[in-house]
Amino acid sequence: MDMSYSAPVEEQRFLLNLVTGIGALAEHDGFAAATPDMVGAILEGAAQFADGVFAPLNESGDREGAQWTPEGVVMPDGFKQAYAAYVEGGWGTLSCPEAFGGQGLPFSLATAVLDDLGAANLAFSLIMMLTPGAVEALVAHGSADQQERWLPRLVSGEWNGTMNLTEPQAGSDVGALKTRAEKLPDGRYRIKGGKIFITFGDHDLTDNIVHLVLARTTDAPPGTKGVSLFIVPKYRDGEDGRPVSNDVRCVSIEHKLGIHASPTCVMSFGDNDDCIGEIVGAENTGMKAMFTMMNNARLNVGLQGVAIAERATQKALAYARERVQSARAGAAARTPVAIVEHPDVRRMLLTMRAKTDAARGLIYYAAGLVDRAHLGDAGAQKRLDLLTPIAKIHGTDTGCEVASIGVQVHGGMGYVEETGAAQYYRDARITPIYEGTNGIQAADLVGRKIGMDDGAVIADLLAEIGRDGAGEKTLLSLVNRVETATRHLLDPAVSLDDRLAASVPYAQMLAVAVCGWIMAMEQAGAKRLLAAGEGDPSFLNAKLVTTRFYLDQIVPQAEGLFAAATASAAVLYDFKP
Repeated sequence: MDMSYSAPVEEQRFLLNLVTGIGALAEHDGFAAATPDMVGAILEGAAQFADGVFAPLNESGDREGAQWTPEGVVMPDGFKQAYAAYVEGGWGTLSCPEAFGGQGLPFSLATAVLDDLGAANLAFSLIMMLTPGAVEALVAHGSADQQERWLPRLVSGEWNGTMNLTEPQAGSDVGALKTRAEKLPDGRYRIKGGKIFITFGDHDLTDNIVHLVLARTTDAPPGTKGVSLFIVPKYRDGEDGRPVSNDVRCVSIEHKLGIHASPTCVMSFGDNDDCIGEIVGAENTGMKAMFTMMNNARLNVGLQGVAIAERATQKALAYARERVQSARAGAAARTPVAIVEHPDVRRMLLTMRAKTDAARGLIYYAAGLVDRAHLGDAGAQKRLDLLTPIAKIHGTDTGCEVASIGVQVHGGMGYVEETGAAQYYRDARITPIYEGTNGIQAADLVGRKIGMDDGAVIADLLAEIGRDGAGEKTLLSLVNRVETATRHLLDPAVSLDDRLAASVPYAQMLAVAVCGWIMAMEQAGAKRLLAAGEGDPSFLNAKLVTTRFYLDQIVPQAEGLFAAATASAAVLYDFKP
């Protein structure tokens, strides 16, 4: 059993206080329950739950995987009991509306809990990630009747929600979907079609599954303008009020590189022409509702990258402390030492720790913006819109990179399955792909987000970083480069091809600049607490090391992306397909 994970409670508390500003959020009536005692109790309780219930199922879930049967998908041993404990503990209700059984606490606090669950067992945590998106979509776009009937059980976790977008011919191009919805005399719709890559589309953890399905109504206009959103449960109420099959089934599950305990389903709706759905909002407004689901889900996918990075870092550090190999170079004694004593292993471990902490800081900062936007702060909403794509990109890229370094720290033992390091590498690789590939996120950044308010939103962010980071030469130098690249990409003379070709390196530059700003914030905060004699000195001194390493060695690397972030796309087309 893998017992190498321990939730980073002190790090989470530090970030929520300093970067998220949860104390200021609690001053608002909407989040008054988020007192320091409440926050502390939730962080400690979530850590115990993740460490004790979810983490022990991680390796066994990877080995067993979810299994397809003609009667439905069967989850690995222990998962049903663990999910029941999750529901009983109310962990899914934290940030949901109180009117439907939620606790009305900040999204940022729920983010910390999902951070723990994802690190403990990423594949299992995917069911916890998608249901809140279904809740958000119904809160924003559902009718009062729909909210009353569906939300209480979704909020509690008694039922889970799914997102059904992708079809074989309609992946990133959602407007190409072919699933049909025929309106019936009673106002409901007959649904017919198929979807692929549906996370937790079927399982045996809950009594019902609430699918939110994109489909095209009769005579709908082409493209995304003709897409509508429907509630399509696995079971619907029959004429006698008892649940009956809604002609929804999982026809197969994918055999994947990683996240084996998360069933990725091929779904069929209406094989027997008896699949009934109800529309959310008006016809042809489905994309608006779906984006409500996806925006915060993209932050949560970025968080998955952080979670895997945390788990991989803890695993690599534990191994490096135990693995004895060779004497330390230059030491008088020739006695073999633990590999943690060797300079290059230290470099790898510190890179893992610093990059993980920085990416977590970015996600937690964005989560705080979600809460401020919820309170009506329009400026926070605009900054959140700007940062959401880079949070998804940078969090997931960090997860892949850190998990890869973790394999390297283990050496040959990292490449075999018995140490567990390989699982993190396999699990992490999906995160830059789903919920909108990182290339699409970068295209959104340069195509829509940096131009918001004629560039004022990003200009304000970069100006704030420049003011706060005045004493950090490497950070200021990077910010200057990002400003130059931003002006270049906003120049109307620059072609769309050129902007798109530059989008990923530009997003990476911007992400490191924001992370550098947050790490500078953390460094200053750690110094203040040490000077005041507050906090854990061991944690705070370690924070000074990781922030210094990030600012001195990682931030300067991002400047090397400037050439790619301002280059023409022409060379990309010098090769013929």
